Amino acid sequence: MGDLETEKPLKKIAEAFKELEATINSQTQEVEVAPFSHACSLVSPLFGCLGIAFKFAEMDYVAKVHDLAEASKSIGTLQSVLDNDIERNSVRKAGSHSRNLLRVKRGLDMVRVLFEQIILTDGNSLKGPASKAYAQVFAPHHGWAIRKAVAAGMYALPTKAQLLKKLNEDESSARIQMQSYVAASAPVIMHVDKLFLTRELGIDW
Repeated sequence: MGDLETEKPLKKIAEAFKELEATINSQTQEVEVAPFSHACSLVSPLFGCLGIAFKFAEMDYVAKVHDLAEASKSIGTLQSVLDNDIERNSVRKAGSHSRNLLRVKRGLDMVRVLFEQIILTDGNSLKGPASKAYAQVFAPHHGWAIRKAVAAGMYALPTKAQLLKKLNEDESSARIQMQSYVAASAPVIMHVDKLFLTRELGIDW
């Protein structure tokens, strides 16, 4: 993680999602797998910065983003990811690109809610923002054992100051980039949901 010391990962994340948002707002609305998976890969270090509470999410997220990056070599757009799996009747199969896309989307949504809560919450503790983000996005899909382990891990979260130091940001610069990600990621997340819902695939599995 040494490269985080000289770079500004939050700025890169915000810029990448602004580009995806611009694509969604354009006439084509065809989001390509390659830029999508690249933008998602920039989010990966954030899970690592949150410590043991989100270790499950980091490992799962990184593996699934990698799968989408590999898929981008032969599949052009997110629409095609779903349509290919529908043709093969493999949408809900473990390891399918569609299933992985849905899981990656949840990771993006968790970070969006986390940033939203960090912006709204005073003080140096991340426990409140992280707990709310987990409860809203991941908890409904997890069994009791994982929820219990995450709750225990919440006590090992870094402070907000420690997180910002890892990300090479101060309070005001981080707030700007977090707000930028929150705004740009929302339509991207909605776009992915819409791809599933318009094909009557559902998003709660």
